[in-house]
Amino acid sequence: MKFSLVFIAIIASITVKAQDLTGQWNSVLKIQGTQFRLVFNVSKTDNGFSATMDSPDQKAKGIPVSKTTVENAKITFEITNAGIEYSGELKDDEIVGTFKQNGHEFPMNLSKKVIEKEILKRPQEPQKPYPYHLEEVTFQNNTAHITLAGTLTLPKKAGVFPAVILISGSGPQDRNEEIFGHKPFLIMADYLTRNGIAVLRYDDRGVGQSKGNFKTATSADFATDVESAVAYLKTRKEISKIGLIGHSEGGLIAPMVANKSNDVAFIVLLAAPGIQGDQILLLQQKLIGKASGISDADLQKNELVNRKIYDIVNKSSSLEQLNIDLAHYLKTALKDNSKSEKPATMSDDEFVKLQVSQIATPWMQYFIKYNPTPALEKVKCPVLALNGEKDVQVAANENIDAITKALAKAGNKKVTAKILPNLNHLFQECQTGAPSEYATIEQTFSPLVLEEINKWINTQTK
Repeated sequence: MKFSLVFIAIIASITVKAQDLTGQWNSVLKIQGTQFRLVFNVSKTDNGFSATMDSPDQKAKGIPVSKTTVENAKITFEITNAGIEYSGELKDDEIVGTFKQNGHEFPMNLSKKVIEKEILKRPQEPQKPYPYHLEEVTFQNNTAHITLAGTLTLPKKAGVFPAVILISGSGPQDRNEEIFGHKPFLIMADYLTRNGIAVLRYDDRGVGQSKGNFKTATSADFATDVESAVAYLKTRKEISKIGLIGHSEGGLIAPMVANKSNDVAFIVLLAAPGIQGDQILLLQQKLIGKASGISDADLQKNELVNRKIYDIVNKSSSLEQLNIDLAHYLKTALKDNSKSEKPATMSDDEFVKLQVSQIATPWMQYFIKYNPTPALEKVKCPVLALNGEKDVQVAANENIDAITKALAKAGNKKVTAKILPNLNHLFQECQTGAPSEYATIEQTFSPLVLEEINKWINTQTK
C-alpha cells in the first residue's frame, strides 16, 4: 500500500521566539520502510505564525497548514482535511515530536539542517553499463487516447527475440513497480534480458511519463493499456513471440488480454487473483491481521463489518448511490462499538468520510465485483502460475486452486502452477509474509523464481 497525503487550507497563532521557529524545518517520515521527505516552512505573522508543508517525493509544494499553534516551546501543525497533525517540542536546534495521520502515529523530528533519506541496501539492483540494449519508448492507447511511456530492453541491438510485457500490481506504479525501496520490475527486466528475452515495462497511466488519469481507471481500462503495449511490440522487427507477466492485479489483467488476442503467446501469473475481489480482500485482512497479532475476536468483528461493506458495493450500480449507502451503514455501525472501531483521535464524520473515500472509487468498485474465473476459462495459451506460500495479500492455496480449475475448464493442458515455500507477495524470501517485512528484507525478488520464469519462457519460445 502506498502512503499518500491529501491537502487543504490556511493559518495560525501564539508565541516562541520568532527567530527560533521561522524558516525551513526538514525531516524524513518513515512509514513501513517507505521514506518521505517533509518540509515545514514557518513564517511570522501579526497574530503568531503561519506555515506551509512540502512533500518533495510526492512533488507537492506549498500545502497550506490549517493551523499553527505555538505555546512556549510546544508546536503543533494541523492539516485538517488530510487528517494530519504534527506536534513536537522545540529543543535546541530541532523539534522532537510525532506525525499523526488518520489515527496512525509515527515518530518524526524536524531540523533546520537538510536531512537525506537513508540509503537502503538493495544488492540485486543492476549497475550501469548494462550488457544489453536499452531504449526509452512511447506508445499510444488509441482506446483511451493517451500516450504511455516505458523502457524496452533488448539482448542486442540486432536480432529477433521473444518478448514479455510486465504488468504491475494495484496502485499507481512506475515502470519498475517500485515499492518499499524495491524495484522488482527492474530486477526482472535485467535478468530476463541478460538471458535473451526482450522486456517492455512502462509507467502506469498518469504515473511518471505516461499520460492519462489513474484515479478514474479500472482493471479493464488498464487491460487496454496492455493491449496497446502488445500492438506496439508487433511493430518492432526485433520481436518474435510476445508474452505477458502480470504481478498481483497485473495477474488479473493478463488473462483479460490473452483471451482476446491471438498475439499473446503465453502468460506468467505472479501472485494473481483467482477468486472474486471481495473474497481476496476478506482473506487479505484476515491473514495480515493474524500476522500483525490482531486477536481472533477483533478479526471476526472486522470481518462482519467488511462483509456488509462489500455486500453494499456488490449491489451498487452507481458511485453516487454507493457513497450514500456506505456513509449510512458506517454511521450506523459506529453506534455499535461491538461492530466497529475507529481511531480515538478521529471524529465519526472524519472516519466515515475517510472510509467512503477509499471504497467508493471506480477501481475499488470494479475490483470488489470482479471475478477472474470467466476470463481464465477462455485462456488457451500456455500459463505459468506462481504464488508464494507466505503471501498474505493474495492467499496462495485459494487462488492457485481457483486458477487451475478455471484453466482446466478451458481445456488448457499447457498449465504449470506452483506454490513456492517461504516467499511473500513480492516473492522475497521472508519470515512471516507480513507487509511490514517488505522494506526490511534486502532481497528484492527471489533468484530461484527468476530462474523458474526464465526456464519456462524458454520452453515456450523454442
